[in-house]
Amino acid sequence: MSYPEVSKVPKGLYINGAWRQAADGATFDVTDPATEEVLASVASATVDDALDAVAAAHAAGKAWAATPPRQRGEVLRKSFELLIERREEFARLIVLESGKALAEARGEVSYAAEFLRWYAEEAVRISGEVSTAPGGANRIVVLRQPIGVAVFVTPWNFPAAMATRKIGPALAAGCTVVLKPASETPLTALAMAALFAEAGVPPGVINVVPSRQSGRIVNAMLRDPKVRKLSFTGSTEIGRMLLAQAADNVVKCSMELGGNAPFIVLADADLDVAVASAMVAKLRNGGESCTAANRFYVARPVAEEFCRRFAAAMAAVSLGSGLDENVQLGPLVNRATLDKVARLVGEAVEQGATVLTGGRAREGRGYFYEPTLLAGVRPDASILRQEIFGPVAPVCVFDTVEEAIALANDTEFGLVAFVHSRDLGQALAVSERIEAGMVGINRGVVSDPAAPFGGWKQSGVGREGGHDGLLEYLESKYICVSW
Repeated sequence: MSYPEVSKVPKGLYINGAWRQAADGATFDVTDPATEEVLASVASATVDDALDAVAAAHAAGKAWAATPPRQRGEVLRKSFELLIERREEFARLIVLESGKALAEARGEVSYAAEFLRWYAEEAVRISGEVSTAPGGANRIVVLRQPIGVAVFVTPWNFPAAMATRKIGPALAAGCTVVLKPASETPLTALAMAALFAEAGVPPGVINVVPSRQSGRIVNAMLRDPKVRKLSFTGSTEIGRMLLAQAADNVVKCSMELGGNAPFIVLADADLDVAVASAMVAKLRNGGESCTAANRFYVARPVAEEFCRRFAAAMAAVSLGSGLDENVQLGPLVNRATLDKVARLVGEAVEQGATVLTGGRAREGRGYFYEPTLLAGVRPDASILRQEIFGPVAPVCVFDTVEEAIALANDTEFGLVAFVHSRDLGQALAVSERIEAGMVGINRGVVSDPAAPFGGWKQSGVGREGGHDGLLEYLESKYICVSW
């Protein structure tokens, strides 16, 4: 089947403002997870291609850093306007290569665009400091200057938003970039490259190199002394390896890694609000999100009623191709993810959990798994120790708030947590004790372009979004002077 959204997208590498094939002519296929059909074949960058992209970014760096902040901001603003104007086109493209429902894809495009608008405004807010040394002998002048060439490695679950969350602050700060998108979803990144060029981003400032040789080309770029920054969104396992590689050249890193988010429902929670929030926290992007609620801890007095309502809500979710306006949940991204989700559910049942709804993969083509609620999950169950990355909600019961906090913190991860209570003071007190970089109170989503996004422990280092995200692309320079 032919899709106009796909046919419009360039299929080559975007390096130094030009589209070109891979050095060895290699390509790879992009597949629709709803049908398992090939959507397109795109160029697969070699190590030489990746290093060419780094060289192009480096060559464009001085001129872009010297571009007035207002002008950089206007380019980002134009990019925002173009993305909003073409929201439907990008949304359908995201559905085709990632599988998410169309309504969610539209939401992602709007979210992605907001990063461009936010950093269009932040570009003119790069400030320094001037102070007198305590001893009075000199002045302390602090400048903030662009760090240089940044390499981005983005995931498949939010192919537009994870790109703009990195590109926006980098361009605002005066940095140039090389983007290596996920192999499952390169089309959105390539379409974004064309949009940025149309918005006035100069050649070399943004380069996009899809590749099936992800490990090789990223490692090669990190070994190039021209690269000074790495921003990666993905698994903790891969993040550890990239941190080790980046250490050789002391490349500054931002890492948004795995999550294992607890969703705590205290005894006084409004269950209507809690269930509505749980549906968002669990089923946003089909559960294929690092911020997805992964472990549900519910106070014993309300556990049975919460599960009854939650199961009914999940059972009512429509499953199918994301292009169908009536579908609320699309397929998982690939066969490996589907198999992993099925295995985790099977193990949980073997360990004593009860399936209240769902629990099966749909027969036929496509990587579809039913929304699933598991009750009676043991606190030591294997499904609670890793990211599910699917529409499965395991529920454990707790008796005291202290127990809930201990269970929530019993993980190597610390990205986000969710707390539900009618008592705001109690919810805030619990939030302060949760070992996570972000907490949502009485809500199922926390992400906002104006807020610092990031985790504690093995969920990452650094922050994206907000003013903190801009600082990740700036180096502080102290100048000692007397006058």
